[in-house]
Amino acid sequence: MKTEKLLLGAVFASVLAVASQSVFAHGGATGVVKERMDGMGVMKEAMKVLTPMMRGQVDYDTAVVRDRSEDISRHAGEALTKLFPKGSLDAPSEAKPEIWQDWEAFSTLADQLRVMADGLAEASENGLMMAGEAPAVGDMMGGQGGSMMGGSTIGTGVGANMMDLSQMPADGVFTMMGQVCSACHTRFRVEK
Repeated sequence: MKTEKLLLGAVFASVLAVASQSVFAHGGATGVVKERMDGMGVMKEAMKVLTPMMRGQVDYDTAVVRDRSEDISRHAGEALTKLFPKGSLDAPSEAKPEIWQDWEAFSTLADQLRVMADGLAEASENGLMMAGEAPAVGDMMGGQGGSMMGGSTIGTGVGANMMDLSQMPADGVFTMMGQVCSACHTRFRVEK
């Protein structure tokens, strides 16, 4: 249980760092670059609302979790990938050319984000694991420990060895969603 709390704490810190980074000014952005920056802004704002709730720093609100998860879902998956036509690197884009060099990995992460956001919306009524209301994530995933990004859970395709996200505690799904965000940003976003 302590290990899981430490893992959740580390992921929450990472998600908060990503969410709290100031987005490079949209000034000068036009067309598809502006559209995707606007969509990323919606997802960033949703994460800023969800992070303190998942940490237990503000009261948990099922409707807010569901609504913010749906905001993320609407901007993930194909809605996200269609905003990255080949070579759309015009300033102030933060996209790396690696997106088009490994399109399959990028589109897989975009799809995983949508699945996780949908799963969080469905799990919103389950409450928080850290509140003692739900079983531990590791127990619910067949005892698989360690990094969820490094093994057969998220890394080889959503659902490969994953239980139904709707049955998990909301903060467990949020943790996995944050790992997808971090993996995508690390690999495909220019750090400012």
